[in-house]
Amino acid sequence: MKKASKFRTLDPALIRASLDQLARRIDERFPGAGLANVCRDLLALAKETAIAAQEINRPHFFLRFIIWLAITAGVALLIVVAQLILGGTKANDDLFGTLQGIDSGFNIVVLMGATLFFVSSLEARWKQRKALFALHEFRSIIHVIDMHQLTKDPSMLAAVHTSSSPERSLSPFELVRYLDYCSEMLSLTAKLAALYAEKLSDPVVVDTVGDLERLTSDLSGKIWQKITIVQSLEGRDIPLPSAGQLIGSQTV
Repeated sequence: MKKASKFRTLDPALIRASLDQLARRIDERFPGAGLANVCRDLLALAKETAIAAQEINRPHFFLRFIIWLAITAGVALLIVVAQLILGGTKANDDLFGTLQGIDSGFNIVVLMGATLFFVSSLEARWKQRKALFALHEFRSIIHVIDMHQLTKDPSMLAAVHTSSSPERSLSPFELVRYLDYCSEMLSLTAKLAALYAEKLSDPVVVDTVGDLERLTSDLSGKIWQKITIVQSLEGRDIPLPSAGQLIGSQTV
C-alpha cells in the first residue's frame, strides 16, 4: 500500500508550532494583550486535539466485541423465533393461522433488523458524539477571537472619543498587525477543526467542520475589510516600525 504524502495531510505538530510562534509574536508586539492569552489557550487546545483525533481514529475493540456479541445473540434469537413460527404454521392447517404466523414473523424480522442496525452503529455514533463535543469548543473560541477585534474600528482612528468609547491606543500600523493576528488565529483554528474531519469521515462531523471553516473564512473576510480601510485611509503614510523594532522582532 502506497504511503500517503505528508503534504496531503495536516500535521498537528506544525499547527502547534505556528500557534506557539504566533503567541510569541503577539506578546512581543503587544505585551500583556488578552489576545496572546487566547492564543495560548488555543495552543493548549491544539495539544489536546492532536491526542483526541488520534484516539477517535483508533478502533474501539471492546465496544466492537460487545456489538459482535449483541449481533450474534440477535441473529440466534431470530433463527429460534423463525423456527418456532414455522413449526406453528405447519401445525396450523387453516389459512388464517398461517397468515397470522407469517405476519408475526415479518414484524419480528423488521424489529430485529432495526435493533441490529442500531447496535452495529454504536461505535460510529460514539465517535461522532466525541468529535462534535470537541468541535463545539472550537466554535466558542472562534467567537472569543472575534470579540477581540470587534472594537478595533479603523474608522475611529481620527474620531473624537467620548468617556464611554472603548480604549483605542493603537497606531494604524499596530492596528493592522493586531487584526492580522486575529485573522491568522482564525485560520489556524479552522485547521485544528479539520483534523477531526481528516480522521473521521462521519458526514455530520464533516459538515460541522465545514460550517466552522465557513465561519472563520467569513470573519477573516470582515477583518481584512478593516485592514483595507486602514490602508486606504492612511495610504503610504502608515507608520512603519523603526529599525530597532525590525532588528529586535523580525518574525513579528
